[in-house]
Amino acid sequence: MLHELIKIWFEWSRDMGYTGVFLMMALESTIVPVPSEIIMPPAGYWAEQGQMSLWGVILAGGLGSTFGSSLCYWFSYTVGRAVLMRYGKWLLLPPERLEMAERWLAEFALGGIFLSRLLPVVRHLIGFPAGLIRVPFAKFALITFVGSTMWCGILAVFGARTIGQQPGLLDDPQALTQAVKHNLLWFVLLVVGLGAGWFFVRWFGQRNKVAQ
Repeated sequence: MLHELIKIWFEWSRDMGYTGVFLMMALESTIVPVPSEIIMPPAGYWAEQGQMSLWGVILAGGLGSTFGSSLCYWFSYTVGRAVLMRYGKWLLLPPERLEMAERWLAEFALGGIFLSRLLPVVRHLIGFPAGLIRVPFAKFALITFVGSTMWCGILAVFGARTIGQQPGLLDDPQALTQAVKHNLLWFVLLVVGLGAGWFFVRWFGQRNKVAQ
């Protein structure tokens, strides 16, 4: 069944063009389990084939991600933490996931929003804690757009090159997913390393300030 759903996602992003990419990435940035790793690479490949513009695909993905995250932001901003903690599990957002996203945002502040757009799992959830703690929406939307567009660009360029060399990946969503994870592992590790280094610098600076 998952295979059939992935094929439908492929077809939507192909047949609906930029609108399809926007809608799929908007869903990806909410609680709907639509992985960006199987949306942007095929869209990048179709752009390379002349069906769309590569920059248009990247922009549509970034705007869609920002829109989806904004929905999560305003939802949590409106209903509050108590409601999410109690009923979040029905929205595929159990308390432990929400708390994980809250801790991430508390540790990395606004920079955590940017970093989250480049990492699995946290990427889908960061809008909820941002709304709960009342991060200024303009800043949230701008940072989300920049981080999301960067991520979409990486996936689209990957798709244009890799699928161009192996067109059969479009007929095997599982192989495409594995290829994306394998080739982007170094990038995820780099982001995690940068985040850890930044956190250490902030922690060390605060410690010295207290000592003085």
